[in-house]
Amino acid sequence: MLPTSSARAHTAEGAKFRLTYPLAPARAVRVIALDVGAEVTVRRVADLTWHSASFFTSETSWSKDGLEGGPVEVILHSLDGTVASLNDLLVGVDATIMVATSDAGTDAAAAIGSACAIRGIMTAGIVYGDTSSRMTVAALRPYARVLVVSQDEDDLETILAAMRA
Repeated sequence: MLPTSSARAHTAEGAKFRLTYPLAPARAVRVIALDVGAEVTVRRVADLTWHSASFFTSETSWSKDGLEGGPVEVILHSLDGTVASLNDLLVGVDATIMVATSDAGTDAAAAIGSACAIRGIMTAGIVYGDTSSRMTVAALRPYARVLVVSQDEDDLETILAAMRA
């Protein structure tokens, strides 16, 4: 009987192909809560141990032309409340994960997604809940390589672990 590939891997011959060093963590991952409901999940996950993930909340502020269809400005806050610049936060970033529970962060999702696309940053979106967040899903769709609509609040933690964040 021929040995299986698993059995061959445990031989001295197979040992030369084993990785003998740990995989490097991702260089930098930004996790951004797009609304108040998402902030609860993001804060819970932020309390876990991560190598290179940083966590933020977002809000949008209309420009003076905002009511006539002008641009919105995305204001980010670290979890301690410090205001952070989106441009500064995206320097050297490998991935950005946006988290939503409602359509309150639709404008922020589109602005952050666009900023990441321009820089070639991989973007993912997690939308928790049912069909009440259709506008946010639509705003994320053009930018997110991974778009998860879920009821399971552990998905953010699972995705970060898979990214070695």
